[in-house]
Amino acid sequence: MARYLASNLTLEGVTAMTTATLSKAAIKRAEQEDARERLLTHYLKEGQTVYTSVKSVSASGMSRTMSLYVVDGDRIQNITYYVAQALDWPLVEKNGSRVLRVGGCGMDMGFHTVYTLARVLFNGSVEGDAGYALRQEWL
Repeated sequence: MARYLASNLTLEGVTAMTTATLSKAAIKRAEQEDARERLLTHYLKEGQTVYTSVKSVSASGMSRTMSLYVVDGDRIQNITYYVAQALDWPLVEKNGSRVLRVGGCGMDMGFHTVYTLARVLFNGSVEGDAGYALRQEWL
């Protein structure tokens, strides 16, 4: 069990800014839900384009690190941190910046990442396959 300050989270009777004893799994679920809510509230709308950029590829080619960005008016926003939390995928430090580690090969991993993110964020709220609620482009 871990002590956790549930700031801005409501989980199983724990209200904002209260200290409660939560399991690691409960903390992870709360962080995932917070990241999903933040992405939907501040960064992503249905039909929006998410830009992906590969930062490195492993020697075996079985994994790569990438960053994800959206354009918000006249600003470019890095959403990599929130995407990693929402998908529960590893966030690693590479060359002084945080990047998302994506495993696999043999397909467009940028598309795979954005498709998976859209399925997590928009499942049940759009007609048809929620994975196509966001568009992906490479930088």
